Amino acid sequence: MIEKNIFNIVDNKIVLRIKGRICETSEELFTSHFFKDFLYVAVEKLRRNDSPLLSIFGKKDVTDDDLNSLVKVFNLLTKMPADFVVKVDPDSARFFRDKSLLNDFVEYLYNYWRSFDRFTICDSEGDRLDKRPYRTFNDTIETLTHLIRKVYRDIQENITGKHPRIYRQVVAGANFAAIALLRKLVFPDSVYHKLEQVNVIRQVLLNPPLILDPPMNKRTGRFTKVDENPLNYIDSINADDWLCYPAKVGKYIIYIYFHQKFYELGFSLSNLFELADDEDLKRPPDAIYLYGVPGKCLYRFSDLPTVFFDDEDNHILIAAVPNEDKFGYFGYLKKMVLTLHNIIVMKRNQLPFHGALLKLLLKNDKEATILIVGDTGAGKSETIEAMRVIGEGLIKEMVIIADDMGSIEINGKGEAIGYGTEIGAFLRLDDLPKGYAFGQMDRAIIMSPTKVNARIVIPVTNYEAVIKGHRIDYILYANNYEEIDEEHPVIERFENPGEALKVFREGTVMSKGTTTSTGIVHSYFANIFGPPQYRDLHEKIAVDYFNKFFENGIFVGQIRTRLGIREFERRGPEEAAEELIKLIETN
Repeated sequence: MIEKNIFNIVDNKIVLRIKGRICETSEELFTSHFFKDFLYVAVEKLRRNDSPLLSIFGKKDVTDDDLNSLVKVFNLLTKMPADFVVKVDPDSARFFRDKSLLNDFVEYLYNYWRSFDRFTICDSEGDRLDKRPYRTFNDTIETLTHLIRKVYRDIQENITGKHPRIYRQVVAGANFAAIALLRKLVFPDSVYHKLEQVNVIRQVLLNPPLILDPPMNKRTGRFTKVDENPLNYIDSINADDWLCYPAKVGKYIIYIYFHQKFYELGFSLSNLFELADDEDLKRPPDAIYLYGVPGKCLYRFSDLPTVFFDDEDNHILIAAVPNEDKFGYFGYLKKMVLTLHNIIVMKRNQLPFHGALLKLLLKNDKEATILIVGDTGAGKSETIEAMRVIGEGLIKEMVIIADDMGSIEINGKGEAIGYGTEIGAFLRLDDLPKGYAFGQMDRAIIMSPTKVNARIVIPVTNYEAVIKGHRIDYILYANNYEEIDEEHPVIERFENPGEALKVFREGTVMSKGTTTSTGIVHSYFANIFGPPQYRDLHEKIAVDYFNKFFENGIFVGQIRTRLGIREFERRGPEEAAEELIKLIETN
């Protein structure tokens, strides 16, 4: 049965922490501390609103005894009609004076429950003799969903005496569920031991489509390198408030710790980064990220304390972002992780990129690996999705290697080999082809759907494709701001490394409103996530790599997506996609 003191509400989230067996019957559900605590919260809301639904109690001052009596009535209503309940328990008659009102109360209770983002965290090994614990966990979560839905239906039928003609199989249990266990992780220094008691996610269960409304829908500013470890100023970590998602980011392991205030964003990582396996946890991580620490610990560093520290003594990076609503946007989570990745690869003499990398195999057997570099909103993902639609009769296979960030290394043959970081994509809904998002709903997490910069997080590839390593044939800068004419074709090839480096260094883009920047903006290599903070190191690598690109005959140029030009938001990427397919066909 569900244990005591594991139910809590944080903003618009309900968190259930369970050990062992979960409720399997209506009796167990109604006698659980979880249900009684939730009923109390729901009634308190009605009391604050002076709701007429409280009339079912027959008085204004609802006591614990009244709630216990109602729970008893609910339990009986799962087994018998209302008229029988009154005979079995004469004291329950007051609840049935107005059956329609009681039915409305039940409807309110069910809808109020489902109005929350609901999380179930299983933090025990369960039955150690269970040979398939993860499957058992999945079955357990499904059991709770079916139980809640069945109880709701049985109670309503027994109140009204009517059977519904239409059944809607909504997710009545958890939106997100996870097995999160205490693991002995390898940390390089004692200061990191503050994180030892935080449970580590080992499996995630989602019930998409998920529609989330996080506190913010845009990201502001850059991530700042600081000279001190932010962990030095965090007194302690309350393990009950945190979870760790150990992510495979490209070839590297980053431990992402997120506070329960941001659970909906933290769990969305499972649609973006591969979850590390047990073998990965046997070595120190390459980086650590704390998402949701007390702001007082970080404002000592900056007025916008989205910070990271390069712990060179211990060969690890550590980042932190405050536990405040204004940082409650998935971009703060994703982009800081990718910033850490980019710094790691630069320290290994590899070139990070902010762009999309894909391998295309046409039906005429021509193939190419294409890297499209550009800032947020430059049209990278939109051009790729347009290729998928337009090239349906021409493309045999399209493999997404990187949707947003990745790295290049030069192998022993002087070839440019590209790697990705993510198994998913974080896309703007407005810029996707018509109907695309609906075709992905069965696995999608949709964020801020009613706001500017509405986003969708979906898996787009597998981890093997991300880290396999692919020889790059085309490197194109995504130009979303220039019109097309004879001197400015859709795809333009640069003549030498100097010309190419000039365009990539300037990093020009017409902002699409995904951050608080507007109009024409510039960022070094269209990538504020690491290269500017390590500019000297990045510049040395970039010059060396671009010279090798030209020495090896790689097509280096720019592709004009025109995504930032009014009325070309769809047509621009479509024409860019057409030209790119033609280029590959003829080369």
